[in-house]
Amino acid sequence: MEIVTEVAGPVDWVTRYADEVIAEAERRSPGKPVVCASGLSPSGPVHLGNLREVMTPHLVADEIRRRGYEVEHLISWDDYDRFRKVPAGIDASWAEHIGKPLTAVPAPPGSRFPNWAEHFKAAIIDALAELGVDYRGISQTEMYTSGAYRDQILLAMRERGRIDEILDRYRTKGRPAAAPKQSQKLDEAEAAAAAEAAEGSGAADEDDGAAAGADYYPYKPYCGQCGKDLTTVTAYDDETTALTYVCTLDGFTETVLLNEFDRGKLVWKVDWPMRWAFEGVHFEPSGVDHSSPGSSFVVGGQIVAEVFHGAQPIGPMYAFVGISGMAKMSSSRGNVPTPSDALAIMEAPLLRWMYARRRPNQSFKVAFDAEIQRLYDEWDALETKIAAGTAAPADVAAHDRAIRTATTVLPSTPVRIAYRTLASIADITTGHDEQTLRILSDIDPANPVTDLAEVRPRLDKAQTWVNTQLPPESRTQLRTEPDKELLASLDDTQRESLRLLAESLDANWSLEGLTTLVYGVPKKMAGLPPDTRPTQELKVAQRTFFVLLYRLLISKETGPRLPTLLLSAGPTRLKTLIGQ
Repeated sequence: MEIVTEVAGPVDWVTRYADEVIAEAERRSPGKPVVCASGLSPSGPVHLGNLREVMTPHLVADEIRRRGYEVEHLISWDDYDRFRKVPAGIDASWAEHIGKPLTAVPAPPGSRFPNWAEHFKAAIIDALAELGVDYRGISQTEMYTSGAYRDQILLAMRERGRIDEILDRYRTKGRPAAAPKQSQKLDEAEAAAAAEAAEGSGAADEDDGAAAGADYYPYKPYCGQCGKDLTTVTAYDDETTALTYVCTLDGFTETVLLNEFDRGKLVWKVDWPMRWAFEGVHFEPSGVDHSSPGSSFVVGGQIVAEVFHGAQPIGPMYAFVGISGMAKMSSSRGNVPTPSDALAIMEAPLLRWMYARRRPNQSFKVAFDAEIQRLYDEWDALETKIAAGTAAPADVAAHDRAIRTATTVLPSTPVRIAYRTLASIADITTGHDEQTLRILSDIDPANPVTDLAEVRPRLDKAQTWVNTQLPPESRTQLRTEPDKELLASLDDTQRESLRLLAESLDANWSLEGLTTLVYGVPKKMAGLPPDTRPTQELKVAQRTFFVLLYRLLISKETGPRLPTLLLSAGPTRLKTLIGQ
C-alpha cells in the first residue's frame, strides 16, 4: 500500500508532540528510528483508560510516519509482572498463584490460551488491529528469561548503592504524593478505571526494592521452589555475581550466579528506566499514578541518566478516561469496559477520534448509554462541516487521524444515517433484516437504501448497543392492535389532529417529511402557517400531540423519535393504530 507522507497542516497536540519528539530524536540519536513506547500489563482486561497509554504514542508515531520518518511504536507486555490478586468472577482458588509471573498463572477457566497473560493480551491485540494501531510487541517474560537484559541487571546490581541513594532522596520525604487532582470529580466508573490503571501496571505498588533494615538490592528472583516473588536477596558478590536469596513463603534458599540466572526481574522503579535506555525510547506517556513527586517516572529520569547512561523520554501525563453508562459490560474486573466492548457499539474511527481530539491531560468519557447517540450526531455534523469546508483546522486534523493512519484507511459505513435512527429501527424491528430494509428505504425515497451492506457496520453497532445497553424498560414494542378504549375516549380536537396526520402521510412518507408533518399538525390545528416559529404555547401543543401518538402506538408517553417510529409502523398499520 502506498505510504502517505504529507504533514498535517494545523497545529494540534499531536503535531506539537511530533515536532518535539523529532527534534529530540535528531539531537540524541541522529539517523536512527524514532522510538515511541507504551506499556501494558495483561493482569486483567485492558480497559479504555489503559488504551490511552497506547493511543497517545500511536497518534504521535503515526504523525511522524506521515512525515516520512522511520518510527517504531513499541508496546511492552509486562507479562513478567507478579500476579497480584484474584479478580472478580474468577474462582478464589487462583489465590494460590499470587506472586507468580503472569505467564506462569493458568488462564481463567474455559480459556483457549496457555496462561493468564496470553488470555488477556488476546482481546486487546484484536482491538488494536481493528483500531489500525501499528506496533511491535515485546514480551517482558521473553526478554528476562532469555537473558536479553543480563548486562543491564548486572549493571544495576553493581550500582545498587547509587540507585538506593537516588531513591532515598524521595523516601526521606515520606510516601510519594498523591496524584494530581483532575479538573472534575471522578465518578464511580472513573474511580474504578483509576484503580484499574494502578493495578494494571508494574507500578501498582511503586516498588523500589527497599526492605526495612536490610541491604538494598534492585533485583527480585522468582523462587526456585514455589515460583513466587516472595523472596529476599540476602547476599550478592559483585566479582562472582553469586546471589543468595531466601523465600519468605516456604523458606527455600539457594545461591545462583546472576551472570547466568534468568528467573527474576528488576524492581519496577529500576526496570522502567532500564528499558528506556535499552530501547532508546524518545516518547512515552504515563498516567497520573506514575507522575507524582517521587513516583516512577520522576525517579526514573534520574536513574536512567546516572545509572544506565540514557535519557528520559518526553513523557506527557495523561488523564483518566471515564465511562458514561455501563450496562452489561463484559469485563470481569470492576465492571470496567474494554476497547472490545466499545468497538462492539461504535465504529473504530469514532473511538480513535475520542482519543485524538482531546489533549492527553484532558479527561473525557466514553459513552455506553444514550449519550453515544449525541456523540455520533457530533461526529456526523463534523463530517458535514468538513465536506462543506467550514470545519476548524484542528477539528479537520483530529478527524483525519481518526479515519486513517499513514498506511491505511479504516473501514467506514458507506451511507451515513444517524446512529440514533438506526438504534430506533433496530429496537423496533428487533433486528429483523427485511423490516429494517423497508424502513431504511423510506428514510430518503429519492436515494433509498437498497442493501443493508450500505449502512454497515454502523447498523450492526447500533443493533449491539440496543441489545446490550438499552434497559428492558426502555425497549419499544409497537402495538399490533389499536387501543380501542383510548380511541373511544378522544375528544373532537384530538380526533381532528389524527385525521390531519393520516391524510398527509402518503405525501410526506420520508424521515424529513414526517418530521415536518408531526410538528406541523399542531400548527395547522391552531390556524398557524407551517413556517411559524414555535412559541411556548405551541411547544406545549406539540408535546401533547406527541404524547397522544406515543400512547396509541406503543402505550407509553415517550419513546424513540416519532418520525422513525411512524416509518417503522408503515402507513397501513399506522392508520389502523390511530383509528383512521
